[in-house]
Amino acid sequence: MAEPLLTARLAARGVSLPVRSAGMTGTDRPPPPEAVAALAARGHDISGHRGQTLRASDLAAADLILGMTRAHVRHAVVLAPSAWPRTFTLKELVRRGRPVGPRLPGEPLSGWLARAGQGRDHRDLLGGSTEDDVADPYGGPVREYEATVDLLDQLTDELADLCWGLTSDR
Repeated sequence: MAEPLLTARLAARGVSLPVRSAGMTGTDRPPPPEAVAALAARGHDISGHRGQTLRASDLAAADLILGMTRAHVRHAVVLAPSAWPRTFTLKELVRRGRPVGPRLPGEPLSGWLARAGQGRDHRDLLGGSTEDDVADPYGGPVREYEATVDLLDQLTDELADLCWGLTSDR
């Protein structure tokens, strides 16, 4: 659900970057009808989307890897350990990015990610904390999907402002 929201946020800022969704399971499955409805209410059609399994080659090619949960981040880092500096949960990156402030004009994304990730430790991925997770509404009622879309909309907007809102270097 975050893919079309982030894509729209970037497009609104004149940023043309590929945003691709992949997961730990669910290859070629359509999204749940509740997700389709929640995003359709905001003008996004995901009815043709099909799940794709995350591969190490996807991670190697990505400038930024966003998981919705720490389990997603753990999975990505196990697949490609070198992806650690550019792999965050969406909530974690926004939380860490707020005090760092927006990416500076001309600053590479990797530089901003390094500043936002200052002091991170792989051990932060252990344990059961859900502080930086976006809860998965799968199997729940439509209102849970709508609440998740609301949260993702806010987080993708804030992330787009932090990373691409003020930079001349797209």
